[in-house]
Amino acid sequence: MIRLDKYLAHLKYGTRKEVKKIIRSGAVRVNGEVIRNDDYKIDETTDEVIYDGFVLDYQEYYYLMMNKPDGYVSSNKDELDPSILNLVFEPYAFDLQCVGRLDVDTKGLLILTNDGKFNHAVTAPKRHVEKEYVMELEKPLSENDIQQLYAGVSIDDDLSKALSIKVIDEASYAMVIDEGKYHQVKRMMHAVNNEVLALKRIRIGALYLDENLEEGEYRALTKTEVEVLGG
Repeated sequence: MIRLDKYLAHLKYGTRKEVKKIIRSGAVRVNGEVIRNDDYKIDETTDEVIYDGFVLDYQEYYYLMMNKPDGYVSSNKDELDPSILNLVFEPYAFDLQCVGRLDVDTKGLLILTNDGKFNHAVTAPKRHVEKEYVMELEKPLSENDIQQLYAGVSIDDDLSKALSIKVIDEASYAMVIDEGKYHQVKRMMHAVNNEVLALKRIRIGALYLDENLEEGEYRALTKTEVEVLGG
């Protein structure tokens, strides 16, 4: 059960003060009955709520997959560069958070949600959720470089290891890690005297970037995708 004013506020029909006025004006119907009490309790899963002629669909948590373009920061606020949330519009204009971060110049799979428990489940270090990146390097990796990356290179006084490295072409590779340290892929390459020229994340856990999403586009995760990733 949820208060009617909180229900409308969650759906971004106004602040709590503004939706109280909407309700008291008689503009909201619950199961066909005009309700003027803003503290009226409804069952958000079964009751039919109509406002401005539209039946409202309540959803507490949202989970989005985005194909992040470069030039955007994985932050809720614009910094030197615009926030990735500038690309998210209705009906997903909620207090979304990035599930992990991608550097401003890194592209690819980014998950957004307002579910803190899910966010923690995916990003908690102890879970060791795999992330796969496609990287274009300044020069090819030698066999010694690859073995060193498997053995681990020093980052933040700890060893960061590659779980797998696959050759795509002369200086492009797919690498899997299970950590989320700051600038980790770039720092791992720097540790073997190489530099990342372009970077794209294509997988988190069992979830791959949807190839149908153009850069800057997003879609809702399916129930199965949410369960597999946050379970």
